[in-house]
Amino acid sequence: MEAPVNKGEESLPPDQKVKTFPKSPGVYLMKDAEGRVIYIGKAKVLRHRASSYFTQAAREDPRTRDLVPLIADLDFLIAPTEVDAILLEARLIKDVQPRFNVDLKDSKVFPYLQIRVREEFPRVEFTRSPRRKGVRLYGPFTSPKSLRQAMQVLQRVFKYRNCSLDISSKDPKWRWYRPCLLHSIRLCTAPCNLGITREEYRRQIRGLRLVLEGKRKRLIRELVAEMTQASTELLFEKAARLRDEIKAISSLGLRGTMDNNPQPEAFTIDPVKGLVGLRKVLKLNSNPRVIECIDIAHLGGQETVASLVCFIDGLPFKKGYRRYRIKTVHGIDDFACIREVVSRRYGKWGDRETNNNQGSLPIPDIILIDGGKGQLSSARDALEAFGVQVPCLISLAKRDEEIFTLASDEPFRLSRNSLALRLLQYARDEAHRFAQLYHHILRSKKLRDDFRQSP
Repeated sequence: MEAPVNKGEESLPPDQKVKTFPKSPGVYLMKDAEGRVIYIGKAKVLRHRASSYFTQAAREDPRTRDLVPLIADLDFLIAPTEVDAILLEARLIKDVQPRFNVDLKDSKVFPYLQIRVREEFPRVEFTRSPRRKGVRLYGPFTSPKSLRQAMQVLQRVFKYRNCSLDISSKDPKWRWYRPCLLHSIRLCTAPCNLGITREEYRRQIRGLRLVLEGKRKRLIRELVAEMTQASTELLFEKAARLRDEIKAISSLGLRGTMDNNPQPEAFTIDPVKGLVGLRKVLKLNSNPRVIECIDIAHLGGQETVASLVCFIDGLPFKKGYRRYRIKTVHGIDDFACIREVVSRRYGKWGDRETNNNQGSLPIPDIILIDGGKGQLSSARDALEAFGVQVPCLISLAKRDEEIFTLASDEPFRLSRNSLALRLLQYARDEAHRFAQLYHHILRSKKLRDDFRQSP
């Protein structure tokens, strides 16, 4: 939990005192001459963020120019992670209600995290119009982006649903309902097809609420006691599951933020239009949802690597990214490299029973290979060797942007303005970027090792 407020050097003016702040996540509190808290903010790095208020730019910025002259003192609270800082800021704003947390937002409606606790399987929502009854509200949060990021991190741990379905365990139709993609990628426990009991799901929500209310240590103590009891009763699967939950909650942090791991939009328009275009040109039965693209990178046959990037609904899904160091190929042989990567990635899906137990993404709707007909044939051979059936396997040759398919010996081209082509190009370019990044990492490591070993 958060550390006590640091009093620091009371004699220091605020622009000097802020230089003593730690370089860690937390919350800073601005005070006026009478000691009243007038503004509360969160920070990934407390010293850097709080120091930004004592610059010429902050004194001139319309959002802060009224606040800065009133800052007579400031303090901070340390938080273990960025997520904790976001949640702590919301709790303090709700309790203290500093005047500038409202004024600096120009009376905009703050977002809340809302849990519909009266539902049999409570949903978790981002909202600016909270309900008055039947919900538990957390907030307000000053940053919609930060709240959405925190909710994504929390969902990886607590696997709650955020859909709008009205689910009832008494209605047998839900037993045959097909869960959405979030279940396949382990971000939801699928109450929509009764894949989890009401009691188990509400236990997840209770854990979420304890974290939101700053009671993480209490939750971990309860889980540790439950894990110990399960081990004593020789319920080792349950004990292992609880162990993993404890580890996830203990290391809960905001990974993959928009600042250091951007996920840009595929288009300036709705990417779904690109998926519709792919369905038409590739003659698919439905719009593709999951696209995976493979690329090879090397320098003169040295440090050969491969990347696999995943797109879901036309946008990058970075949790599904993979990188491979080529093991069986020496020298320059892109065809053999493609066969190795495809075999390592999809070979396990040749056994349907094994596939059902793989806790990863489902077989993609489209596998896109960076290259021409030769690379496509290599991927096909690898898939056939393992008996893997893929809805659509294609390649995209960069020189003329030709698309090769298994249905024809001749490639075809799309208009340069085609949204379907733009989506394929985006996936291909992202795979190329990711492969080059890994290649440069390995080359840099090799150069450092060679330098250390040199006399």
